[in-house]
Amino acid sequence: MKRYCLALDLIDDPDLIAEYEAYHVNGWPEIKESIISAGIIDMEIYRISNRLFMIMEVGEDFSFEGKAAMDAANPKVQEWEALMWKYQQALPLARPGEKWLLMKNIFRLKSEVL
Repeated sequence: MKRYCLALDLIDDPDLIAEYEAYHVNGWPEIKESIISAGIIDMEIYRISNRLFMIMEVGEDFSFEGKAAMDAANPKVQEWEALMWKYQQALPLARPGEKWLLMKNIFRLKSEVL
């Protein structure tokens, strides 16, 4: 299993942020299914202010290219992405068309005592 962490910003508007969070309380079932079908085992999104942080645990068969191809062929995912873009804004260092950006792991501590 692999872990990926990604970041994205929301438009800095409290009303829009509240709407965005409301969409994620239950989410659309078709979106959840597309995530699982792509090989994502676990996904969490955290927020501080207007910055989002996503953690994905994926199986060995997962690839970002495969997920992108599946998403492009899924009208419901395209509808969701268009709707979410109302609330999202790219990070300042993003290239045109990029949304969620992959973060680099710079530290890890794994304790043997749990």
